[in-house]
Amino acid sequence: MVSIETDNELQLLCLIKKGDPMAMKMVYSTHIRYLAAICSRYILNNEDVKDVLQDSFLKIFSGISSFEYRGKGSLKGWITKITVNETLKFLQKNNRFEFVEISEKEHDCPDEEPDIDSLPSSVLFNLIRELPDGYRTIFNLFVIENKSHKEIAKLLDIKESTSASQLHRAKSLLAAKIRQYNS
Repeated sequence: MVSIETDNELQLLCLIKKGDPMAMKMVYSTHIRYLAAICSRYILNNEDVKDVLQDSFLKIFSGISSFEYRGKGSLKGWITKITVNETLKFLQKNNRFEFVEISEKEHDCPDEEPDIDSLPSSVLFNLIRELPDGYRTIFNLFVIENKSHKEIAKLLDIKESTSASQLHRAKSLLAAKIRQYNS
């Protein structure tokens, strides 16, 4: 038995594949805030976020015919993946990454776990946004998107060790920012 929500999502997809503008508008209005939040994790400038979202929706609607529905959540997962990829393309195109190799001494230091229990989520979000572009991107890909260093290396065309070192630095810098906020 197909649920009403799944049935509606399937009907919506069929209408979009036929070029129905109202169905496209419904998908857009349903997901725009969520996708904007994803872009904002990586890109600080609101105008750049809007540009990436526009490119993402163009890619979503032009590629929807190749989308294969696999149940509830599959559409959201697919458009999320497209948006993350478009965001990374934007960052790479605009040379927003600065990766610095860390020394062996720094690499051997354990990651510090700051106290985030009393930290409001909006503050944590803003502290992550203050990280340098490369650190923030790798941190988000690893921590939020659950990508491995191998996947990140492939996505960003970097070495796995670069991904690991940038994550280490991002965590250290974020921990310092959290400690400073808490004190």
